Amino acid sequence: MQVLVVGENLLTIEDVIRVAHQQVKVALPESSEWRTLIQRGADFLDQLLEEEGVIYGVTTGYGDSCLVEIPPHQVHELPLHLSRFHGCGLGQNLDLVTARAVVVTRLCSLARGYSGVSFALLERLVWMLNEKIIPVIPSEGSVGASGDLTPLSYIAGALVGERDVYLHDQQHIVPISQVYAEKKMSALVLRPKEGLALMNGTAVMTAIACLNYKKSEQIALVSTLITAMNVLALEGNPSHFDEVLFAQKPHQGQQRIASQLRTWLNSEVQTAHQSPRLQDRYSLRCAPHIIGVFEDSKVWLRQFIENELNSSNDNPLIDPVNLRVLHGGHFYGGHIAQAMDSLKIMIANIADLLDRQLAQLVDHKMNHGLPRNLTGSSPERLALNHGFKAVQIGVSAWTAEALKQTLAASIFSRSTECHNQDKVSMGTIAARDASRVILLTEQVLAALCCASVQAIQLKGLSKNLTQVLTQFQNWVHESFTFVEEDRPLQNDLQTLVDRFEQLQFLHCDAFNALNMENDYAC
Repeated sequence: MQVLVVGENLLTIEDVIRVAHQQVKVALPESSEWRTLIQRGADFLDQLLEEEGVIYGVTTGYGDSCLVEIPPHQVHELPLHLSRFHGCGLGQNLDLVTARAVVVTRLCSLARGYSGVSFALLERLVWMLNEKIIPVIPSEGSVGASGDLTPLSYIAGALVGERDVYLHDQQHIVPISQVYAEKKMSALVLRPKEGLALMNGTAVMTAIACLNYKKSEQIALVSTLITAMNVLALEGNPSHFDEVLFAQKPHQGQQRIASQLRTWLNSEVQTAHQSPRLQDRYSLRCAPHIIGVFEDSKVWLRQFIENELNSSNDNPLIDPVNLRVLHGGHFYGGHIAQAMDSLKIMIANIADLLDRQLAQLVDHKMNHGLPRNLTGSSPERLALNHGFKAVQIGVSAWTAEALKQTLAASIFSRSTECHNQDKVSMGTIAARDASRVILLTEQVLAALCCASVQAIQLKGLSKNLTQVLTQFQNWVHESFTFVEEDRPLQNDLQTLVDRFEQLQFLHCDAFNALNMENDYAC
């Protein structure tokens, strides 16, 4: 297995994805320069303690309690208390993939050398990832400024031997104390500031943002493939994606979506046999304009997310070069909040686009010769069968819920902690909202995958598709078979959703045939 070195080089979204999906092991740098940097920060903190310097969160209480002095003989107990009193998270636990992403994201920040942590702490985080011993982290309880304090306390708590962990897989949850006992290991004793360094940062929202970004790339790709299939099934006009036409509106991402549709539809051939209709409905004609908003936003979304990923975002920072304590507000997750609030709108719009396409496919008044509700039944059994009627209702429900989730979380700042945290980012809630919108949109995608393939087969076009659409059709057929007689489609749909959630489409043979840009690949 490949090894990802964390500490000296910038990580990418794809690096986080690889660690989250257990595709690489993790290691710390071997260079003496990096190790010296880490040690200088830890030594500087020790020096300040010996000189009885006042250091926020080390010799003082936290937040509004920063004026409370901690007696020297109790300084070493403070990190343990921080991890304990923040152990109040509720809600659904982060799944194993997300929790792994959180751990490597926190490791990336601390390994930059400006948090004053010890080499031993960094090693223990690497050990967790490589041994597949991952803290169980409740998803709710962070306002996204002063960092993801409560959810990140579950990492700190696990390190000191007091919380539960996923052991190897998501089904096996055990107390970390049991793991330490079985491995004859001691729990980590946190040094002064290490509890704060672990918890006072943006790792949860940033990790979720990395996963959301990658899933959104997949949604954009699959929705474009589905649109191509539906243009064919609905006898649409490929000329709507003409190169000269799109050159006149120079959004590069939008142009890229139009180019994909031209290629996958083999538009030069199709145009010669196109429908006599001059203009298709907007959900076909304007698909590049809708999907293209995300495609064009990928540049700044990636910049926001990766800058946050590769930042030192706790407080105070410990400057190991100039030997200074720097008090600031880098725990504030405003950039992730903005990215996720924007992303969920883009993705919900794609869900709405596909919902409208399905409405065309199932309605015999506008589907240009397809049977009612895409039923594949024989004429003698047509009255009994209702095909995709309920699926279309389900898609409408999932789309409505996705749209409802798009209200910006960042505008709901709350004053907390005795008005010390009087303006907060809500970045973690924004990221969780975006995750929900993405899952709902994946459910819409799953339904449209089945409906589009069904429509293509009903029109007798299965053998006339371009190579890419043939590969996509085959990928869908791994989970879905043609609906002739009515049957429950729950398992077909859920299997497709699960494959999206595991990013399997980006790894399958269909993707290899697309010859797309490298940034689609995990």
